[in-house]
Amino acid sequence: MSNPILIIAASIIAIAASLGAVAPIAKAEETMPTQFSNQAQPKNHPYLGMWVTGDGRIRQELLATGRYDEARGNRQSAYQGRYVVTGNHIDYWDDTGFTADGTFVDNDTLQHGGMTFYREKP
Repeated sequence: MSNPILIIAASIIAIAASLGAVAPIAKAEETMPTQFSNQAQPKNHPYLGMWVTGDGRIRQELLATGRYDEARGNRQSAYQGRYVVTGNHIDYWDDTGFTADGTFVDNDTLQHGGMTFYREKP
């Protein structure tokens, strides 16, 4: 490290880290509201059920337990995790640590991840 700028930058980072200025990266599971971690969504939740993209390629089931199960193409249970609905907003915490959110435009339309999902009719 003969470059003085690199030496200065490394020194600043080391000092900042020793003073606690560098925040630890939290896992998605750690940032999930604890009051919902083991609590089931109400049975009469208005958004429970299967949600499907227009082409049918992605299917996401919102379960009454506060969990979701997403299939992609022929991959059943490609993604699974927890979710919390607040008003018309949904937050997802995938079991792998991925987080996402979405908005229910109406009772039958969900905007999530740049895609539109439609409630599957029984």
